[in-house]
Amino acid sequence: MTLRVGPTDDLDTCLSLRRIVFIDEQGVSEAEERDGLDPQAHHILATQGGRPVGCARILVQGETGKIGRVCVLRQARGTGLGAALIRACIDHLRGLPGVTRAKLGAQAHALGFYEKLGFVAFGPEYLDAGIPHRDMERPL
Repeated sequence: MTLRVGPTDDLDTCLSLRRIVFIDEQGVSEAEERDGLDPQAHHILATQGGRPVGCARILVQGETGKIGRVCVLRQARGTGLGAALIRACIDHLRGLPGVTRAKLGAQAHALGFYEKLGFVAFGPEYLDAGIPHRDMERPL
């Protein structure tokens, strides 16, 4: 099946994917998941065989692109899709003027995944939506 990963304007599809993963599976409250920042964000969508299977969101803050809301449907996990989403985010950020680094808040269990993609953890562990996280960054 053909995998496509890239920028999208289809926010409704991204929100549906995020509902499945964050609200339904991980128990994040809708109020925390829907923070009102989506209209100003860049969105990356992954489809496999034409079906949406994952997405990510990028917020630009000065010279930093903050990658967040990265999610992959259960049936597509372990296939390399998460890494493809992060690489697509990095590629997208490289095309934005003045953006020189990528940052994200990684769930603690995923630190190794992001380290393989060039991110380095900094700062203390913290809770986000009740889930342990660490901030990570990498130059573009």
